[in-house]
Amino acid sequence: MGRPFKDLMTMEAVDELIDNNTLAFLYISKTNCSVCHGLLPQVKEMMEKYPKIKTAHINTDDIPEIAGKFSIFAVPVLLLFVEGKEYVREARIVHMDLFKEKIDNIYKHF
Repeated sequence: MGRPFKDLMTMEAVDELIDNNTLAFLYISKTNCSVCHGLLPQVKEMMEKYPKIKTAHINTDDIPEIAGKFSIFAVPVLLLFVEGKEYVREARIVHMDLFKEKIDNIYKHF
């Protein structure tokens, strides 16, 4: 099943997560996106290895303005923030091995 992600329903909650955590990860999807639903369990499982990263899920149907804030044109989008700054972005086609490598490189410094 993997690590549970908190579902965020407002932009305020998104900003709070990013601002109040050294490492914050957002998984952004849409309700009718089969790629999003297929990838999410893999990402949840991978994130179990990184307990210091605060994780959350956002459905663009719930927070449409998220697309404008983070320049999202296709889903899913995986974003890792370090001290409030975007460090890693993967969209649509995510190569899990490369994504894990990027997260590993950042995580080992925390």
